Amino acid sequence: MESSHASALQSKHRGLERRLKDEMSRPVPDAATIQAIKKQKLAVKEAIARS
Repeated sequence: MESSHASALQSKHRGLERRLKDEMSRPVPDAATIQAIKKQKLAVKEAIARS
């Protein structure tokens, strides 16, 4: 079960990375959105490290 949890976390991290890349490629990126996505990515990365 833990490997499926780790896989889900990694998938979520990849999704956040895509969202971050998309936001940063916009003509006028929203700094608040970028900051929120980065915080979410960090939380997921820490959860991956704990699992």
